[in-house]
Amino acid sequence: MTFEELYRKVLKDRLWGRSVSENVSRRKLDCLFHPDKYPLVWKNEPCDCEDAQCVTACMFRALEVRDGKVTMNAENCTGCAQCIEACQNKNLTFSHDAVKVVEILKNSEEPVYAMMAPAYIGQFGEEATPGKIRSALKGMGFAGMIEVAAFADILTLKESLEFCENMDHKEGFQLTSCCCPIWISMIRKEFEKIAGHLPPAVSPMIACGRIAKELHRGCKTIFVGPCLAKKAEIREPDLVGDIDCVLTFQELQDIFEALEVDFSKMEEDENEHSAAAGRLYARTGGVSQAVKESLASIDEKYDLKPVCACGVAECKEMLQKILDGHVEGNFFEGMACPGGCVGGPKRIMEIEKTTELVNEYADQAKYRTPGENPYVLDLIQRLGFHTVEDFIENSRILTRSF
Repeated sequence: MTFEELYRKVLKDRLWGRSVSENVSRRKLDCLFHPDKYPLVWKNEPCDCEDAQCVTACMFRALEVRDGKVTMNAENCTGCAQCIEACQNKNLTFSHDAVKVVEILKNSEEPVYAMMAPAYIGQFGEEATPGKIRSALKGMGFAGMIEVAAFADILTLKESLEFCENMDHKEGFQLTSCCCPIWISMIRKEFEKIAGHLPPAVSPMIACGRIAKELHRGCKTIFVGPCLAKKAEIREPDLVGDIDCVLTFQELQDIFEALEVDFSKMEEDENEHSAAAGRLYARTGGVSQAVKESLASIDEKYDLKPVCACGVAECKEMLQKILDGHVEGNFFEGMACPGGCVGGPKRIMEIEKTTELVNEYADQAKYRTPGENPYVLDLIQRLGFHTVEDFIENSRILTRSF
């Protein structure tokens, strides 16, 4: 039985309350039930690799060849998944967390919330509207579904105010610190000289998890998105505990299929909280557009000139130009996947179609900017931010150190 076959069998057995066969590899079972004990990428079977294309594909030196064996430096792994795609033997796999989530749902005495990344629109089929996905998740045992786009709204407002401060103090330019953990890792590890231009903000995923745990003490938080790198992000020392587990879209789809979920029979459970700004984070240029529109609603004197890159190579090229003094804009946005988060390695739908649906979903929002969104403004008040200074500088929940 291959690891993938074992994963699907164990997942279905646990969802339907069946015991797991003892006649399988204990290590592989342990990887499924306790994925956080293991590296993000590991080999299904031992192998001797002559061409080592997986090593060549890794741009972060997380893999190397020692005595003819491919070994991993887990600390360098960003979760970009390039090695898995390059492995000719299909012998590399990434952390599987669906079984762990099923166990959390079965055993947690506290509410468990599903936090859905902005790129989720259309991923689970035409019938799977936001309201029906929320109903399906509640049927599985989740206390509710939270759209991370609403917390992207909060960070849009924060980055907009930080941009104003940076321009007032002649900082010259700002690197966006939202969304992409590979972009952040790239800057911190390889472009440290310009890391000071990152505003001290967490990603929308982390903001969502922290705020949920602040308002619902003891709750469990499960992030769902197209990105494998988010599994690496939650392991960073200063972020541990903010998110209890990360599922990819494909992993959630595996759960839906194992439970035989029929979205055509689901009821709509609508609960809209996000503005267009946060919804746009799913695609390349979305953060820049959100901040630009938010700035226009704050003070029109600030002229944001965005430069955007997607794909690891393109991001590195843009950062190298900045490092070399070729600064052609004042707001730089990088996303490691083609097209942005919509191009994540564990997406289900093609990039172009998802981008189209994301733009449509943004256009359907009741509010365009976070400053117009009453849910965001209420959250800011409930979290105790009563001044701009508190919101920008004194927020334990929204900041991190770079």
